[in-house]
Amino acid sequence: MAPLRWGIVSAGKISHDFTTALATWPKEQHLAVAVSARKLADAEQFAKMHGLAKAYEGYEALAKDAEIDVVYIGAINPAHYEIGRLMLDHGKHVLCEKPLCINEGQSKRLLAHAQAKKLFFMEAIWSRFFPSYVQLRDRIDAGELGDIQQVEVAFGFPLADVDRLRMKQLGGGTVLDLGVYTIQVILWAYRAAPTKIVAKGKLNEDGVDLEVSAELHFANGGIARMKTSALEKQTNTATVRGSKGTMTLHDFWCPLALTDIDGSRKEYTLPDGARHPFNFQNSCGLRYEAEEVRQCIAGGRLESASVPHSESLLIARIQDEIRRQIGVQFPEDAEFKV
Repeated sequence: MAPLRWGIVSAGKISHDFTTALATWPKEQHLAVAVSARKLADAEQFAKMHGLAKAYEGYEALAKDAEIDVVYIGAINPAHYEIGRLMLDHGKHVLCEKPLCINEGQSKRLLAHAQAKKLFFMEAIWSRFFPSYVQLRDRIDAGELGDIQQVEVAFGFPLADVDRLRMKQLGGGTVLDLGVYTIQVILWAYRAAPTKIVAKGKLNEDGVDLEVSAELHFANGGIARMKTSALEKQTNTATVRGSKGTMTLHDFWCPLALTDIDGSRKEYTLPDGARHPFNFQNSCGLRYEAEEVRQCIAGGRLESASVPHSESLLIARIQDEIRRQIGVQFPEDAEFKV
């Protein structure tokens, strides 16, 4: 089988990590062939570092490249919608960094466009492809935790000075940047939409949230408590409690360890041999979502069972409701209504 040929959109830190992780797979399976960035010099520097054949200024040239099967979108949050549509319009499958879009209205239109074009599209919720997540889900599905009663998850670092998080024009705030992780692990456990959400938050002078606490209530009587913070480090764990047992994911967004039902700690490892250092923790684990994309495309599937379109829309809906309650609005909210 020919390798899956990747185009990389944006030459930033997360694109560097994704491309480095991609190269830990054999070239017969995954091959990064081109990169595009707003500045040609950035694209050329990225291409040289990663050994890519082509570097493009702007995104249209990459979209038109017939030698690319799928694109990875690592651009800033507000750019996801337009870039995603552009790539779909030129016949490209898409793996788009989270959050998928700024709100549910955008997300719904973009995913409908992918379906209409009959192209694969997945929000890059890489966490769900770590072996520890697969283990947690398997144990829940087997009934070993019983009925899920409670999820406790907190995610935070001192990030208040990071532009992508503090600036409204970059789609900032912890709900979009960190909340996608806390919400997705809650949904991974409950496999249902919440019936009630209660949220409170602290905003900065630009009107984006630097800290959020929320409770999500579910029809089975279960509850989830989540906290996101750009002000201080949190426990960064996710604990899932059921009627029969409890499991905890450590560094839950990219976990290499979990505490099992019996209290034992299970450790996982990532492959060695990456060509370059990574910018972010455990980024070699980005390789797992890339392989999911390859398997789905090879199987003719338009979405992943682990990150289905319906779940991306539900995550966006929950984010919208939390933002509504704490008073965070973006220009896209007026333009893209559900």
